[in-house]
Amino acid sequence: MNKAYKYRLYPNAFQRELFTKTFGCVRFIYNRMLEDKIAYYQAAGKMLTTTPAAYKKEFPWLAEVDSLALCNAQMQLQTAYRNFFRDNSIGFPKFRSKKAQKNSYTTNCINDNIAIIGSCLKLPKAGRVKAKFHRQIPKGYKIKSVTISMEATGKYYASILTEYEAEVPAISLDANKVLGLDYSSPHFYVDSEGYAPDMPHYYRRSESALAREQRKLSKMVKGSSNYQKQKKVVAKLHARIRNQRKDWQHKESRKIADNWDIVCVEDINLKGMAQGLHLAKAINDNGFGQFRTYLAYKLAERGKKLIMIDKWYPSSKLCQNCGVVNTELTLADRNWVCPSCGEKHNRDHNAAINIRDAGLRMIA
Repeated sequence: MNKAYKYRLYPNAFQRELFTKTFGCVRFIYNRMLEDKIAYYQAAGKMLTTTPAAYKKEFPWLAEVDSLALCNAQMQLQTAYRNFFRDNSIGFPKFRSKKAQKNSYTTNCINDNIAIIGSCLKLPKAGRVKAKFHRQIPKGYKIKSVTISMEATGKYYASILTEYEAEVPAISLDANKVLGLDYSSPHFYVDSEGYAPDMPHYYRRSESALAREQRKLSKMVKGSSNYQKQKKVVAKLHARIRNQRKDWQHKESRKIADNWDIVCVEDINLKGMAQGLHLAKAINDNGFGQFRTYLAYKLAERGKKLIMIDKWYPSSKLCQNCGVVNTELTLADRNWVCPSCGEKHNRDHNAAINIRDAGLRMIA
């Protein structure tokens, strides 16, 4: 199995300059190769196959950075092409912008060119970069690659991808420990036991502070020294909101993974809901898709299961008592009475029970 560990980096002046060059070279080679592929396809009707090495004679400064970072940019472009031809709805590969809020590059571990030495991370070309290892990588974990990133706040991070022999515990799943989760915009989720965690809406809490700092930014001369400083202030506020959300979701997903053997959730299209129902701010503030990802790997590590229920399953409109589907139900109806059996339902709790029962049927 693979697992990534993310650490804060503290590069010196030389290393910061090297990282900046590498970010630029990776973006350049990606855009140049994409441009050449488009031109070749328009002229010959075929796909152009090339490598970053072919561009080093024309652009010798590409040799100043890690060659594996350039190769990974080529692989990312090829993946984007394959995804487009596999499914056109994904969209054609886009050119990378210099104005991106986050810059990054990926390099691979070959012949121990990447290693943790004391309080430093050894990287190709950069040498030993000071890092804060707040947790240790267990023994036996092999480093596969490292992604270096610089966020809009100016902070540097290293995401170390490791590979290890999985020792998933072989446990017998208890059919009495099955939980259904129904997404709820105000409560984050409602489970089949009737519990709603009510995640703090961190973006809403900080919205007035963000608006104040963004007003200050809008009144400054774009590109000036004060503008750059204020831009970092806004970026730090966004980073704080993001970190608060991640921290809460990690704790909540761990609590569920520890206490339940099987968790059932709907495979709902959150992006479509945000656009179609005009709930983008609420849905993005919750980050339920990210929560499902955390829950999936935490359950897998414990030998437990996450079951995805089809998004078209009528969990909200289905009476869990008699099985009748109430087609007249609208999104505004939070509580309803079954027209067949007269059972009173809370919409979200009823949906969570139906999701749990659907998951049990899938297992059976």
